Amino acid sequence: MTDWRENGVRVVPGDQLDTNTPQTPGMNRAAAINFARVGAQKLWAGTVHIHPDAKTGAHHHGALESVIYVLRGRARMRWGEALEFTAEAGPGDFIFIPPYVPHQEINASTDETLECVLVRSDNEAVVVNLDIAGVERPETVHWVDPIHKHPSE
Repeated sequence: MTDWRENGVRVVPGDQLDTNTPQTPGMNRAAAINFARVGAQKLWAGTVHIHPDAKTGAHHHGALESVIYVLRGRARMRWGEALEFTAEAGPGDFIFIPPYVPHQEINASTDETLECVLVRSDNEAVVVNLDIAGVERPETVHWVDPIHKHPSE
C-alpha cells in the first residue's frame, strides 16, 4: 500500500525555491519542482526573473519542451539560428519553446522586472548556452492557426 502522506501532494512555498540550478546570463532561475526537491519524474518547474531592460544570452534546453507563463511585465522572445524571429507576450500569455530551439528572452520594459513561471518536460534543468550574434532586425512572428488569423487579415 502506498504511503500517501509521504508520497502524495507537495507544497513548495514560494519563498523557498532553489536557486542552485543552471543559469543563463541575464536571468535568475529558481527551481520549485524537480526530482531532487519533490521526486518529480517528468517535470521541472520554477520561476524566472529578468531585470528591467535586460536580456539573456542565447541558449536552448536540449530535448526538453518548455512552457513560460508570464506573470508580470512584457517578454520579448527571439529565436532561430541567428535569433532572426521575434514575438512578444504579456501577463497571462503562455510561450511554448520546442526542443533544441535557440532562443533568447528579453525584458521589453525599461522599468519593470519580467516575472514568469517556467515548466519543462523533464526533471533535469538542461541549459546549453550558445554564442550567437543575433541579426539586427528580427522578423516579427504572429500567432496564426486555423482559428486565429494574421492581424493584417
